[in-house]
Amino acid sequence: MLILMKADASKGDVEAVEKKIRELGFTPNDIPGATRLAIGITGNQGPVDAGIFTVMAGVADAVPVSKPWKLVSREVKPNDTFVKIGGAQIGGGRFGIIAGPCAVESREQVDEAAVAVKAAGAHFLRGGAFKPRTSPYAFQGMKEEGLKILAEARAKTGLPIVTEVMDTRDVELVGRYADVLQVGARNMQNFSLLEAVGGQPKAVMLKRGLSATINEFLMAAEYILKQGNYNVILCERGIRTFETMTRNTLDLGSIPLIKRLTHLPIIVDPSHGTGDRASVPALARAAVAMGADGLMIEVHPHPDKALSDGPQSLTPEAFAKLMESVRAIAAVVGLGI
Repeated sequence: MLILMKADASKGDVEAVEKKIRELGFTPNDIPGATRLAIGITGNQGPVDAGIFTVMAGVADAVPVSKPWKLVSREVKPNDTFVKIGGAQIGGGRFGIIAGPCAVESREQVDEAAVAVKAAGAHFLRGGAFKPRTSPYAFQGMKEEGLKILAEARAKTGLPIVTEVMDTRDVELVGRYADVLQVGARNMQNFSLLEAVGGQPKAVMLKRGLSATINEFLMAAEYILKQGNYNVILCERGIRTFETMTRNTLDLGSIPLIKRLTHLPIIVDPSHGTGDRASVPALARAAVAMGADGLMIEVHPHPDKALSDGPQSLTPEAFAKLMESVRAIAAVVGLGI
């Protein structure tokens, strides 16, 4: 249920409503709006009697929420959420570009990539310091040293950092360096990790799981919002299907559906969506046309020498060329970039 407070509701009115919610054994979740506050109720297993709240001072209305995900739902928050870090923004009519190498390999590699993507128009720098790999013998990342290299690149270029956190024990460490904490596809239903990133103040980017349904994807986001962190970006990165000629099947049809269901911004990762750099530009352009709020593109100065995901990484030159067409399509669909 969503309790809509009147625009002139006092602090005491809000506290009384929240107290009543707690007395019923539920949890109140404040959702600030442009002109008034809403309070979402979570923890109830069935319908809540609206009449309990509509008679209280300062309450404008009590609205049932039909979706299993509540805080994520547009029923709770009709207006778009956007994540803003410095001059960079994703959502709310602004199209955000996240670009950089899959993995941090060296200071020189990250510096070269950061300068190149910045020059081409990227708003965020991505790079993995902790790498979840299928094989335990594959490159696992440079860990804290990689985080330090990313922080140095941010100081040089001004680009906010997006990097993955894999373990609850590393949330505080990664949060010390990163601007956006990425929860990867393999951890989408690592509920302890979702709660941990939800309980810290940095923005979170949640990637869709390897075979996750949209319902499961949004419920995973609910875990984060339930802890109080509303700065969440969803990322469609493709799902595993019977097709073997692409790394994943990029579900672009999820974009307009997710945007109808939730107020959270949704970006697309065409690099993981196909696994083939030759296909990345076409899928990136399609994602813009489908109404996505941003893109995450893997860019490596020397893809053929990459320690991770070289075949799907664009060269800086190819990324710069792609950005030209992305800007043109974004202008047509009314997005700022």
